[in-house]
Amino acid sequence: MNDAQLQKMRNGTGFIAALDQSGGSTPKALKLYGVEEAAYSGEDEMFDLIHAMRSRIMTSPAFGGDRVLGAILFEMTMDRAVEGTPTASYLWDTKGVVPFLKVDKGLADEADGAQVMKPIGGLDELLGRAVDAGVFGTKMRSVIKEANPAGVAAVVDQQFEVASQILSAGLVPIIEPEVDINSATKAEAEVLLRDRIVERLADVDASAPIMLKLTLPSEDDFYADLIADDRVLRVVALSGGYSREESNDLLSRNHGMIASFSRALTEGLSAQQTDEEFNATLDTTIASIVAASAT
Repeated sequence: MNDAQLQKMRNGTGFIAALDQSGGSTPKALKLYGVEEAAYSGEDEMFDLIHAMRSRIMTSPAFGGDRVLGAILFEMTMDRAVEGTPTASYLWDTKGVVPFLKVDKGLADEADGAQVMKPIGGLDELLGRAVDAGVFGTKMRSVIKEANPAGVAAVVDQQFEVASQILSAGLVPIIEPEVDINSATKAEAEVLLRDRIVERLADVDASAPIMLKLTLPSEDDFYADLIADDRVLRVVALSGGYSREESNDLLSRNHGMIASFSRALTEGLSAQQTDEEFNATLDTTIASIVAASAT
């Protein structure tokens, strides 16, 4: 584990950029960026276009380690280069941004009001490649749709079991048990989630901490105890479908929580913008997210 990266994640100000759209979510991300499906043929062209979008963000003068603490990458992004440099190395060595890798393979079918992760085949091999590439940590996502104790427990327990494997590889896991913002029992689900996380933290040592990526809660400062826990390196917020304005407003009311936005980060960016327009839009966006993360 890179100590400089660890200290940056523990003490730095800013937020984590989520640039990890996978195969299923890439067409939607491209469409929001102004690239219609008719503009490409097949997965190879699609992934070339999404990498070009991510590269444009990462190489922008608005994007740097003074305001962006880290960036979460899709596996194919890690395996590619930015300006001729492997992506993770470019982020850290050129921009001072800590690289993370999305490792989950998507969601299983809903059971007990939740979706656990599909089995992650070849995880040890992937983690080894991530270490070799200079990646600091990982991210994996599950979804909770209802305040069902069995479903919440299944999500949290699976996350912590896989996190143990990730910690053994020398990487810091970001555990992401998203609570659906449209759930009719969102607040109740968050109580179950927090309590189960507290139980599972008993297995975590502060010398090898985890991170948490959580839906912006219904109650302000709901995760304050987790933020203060030495076994939790950082608690970051996902935007979960809220607009950037809504996300920033909610985030500013949760002290010590920082952003890890995806769609809310790229909102307003377009393939049709000139570099000047693109960089100005991204600069304004980053400034607003940093301000909301600073409370």
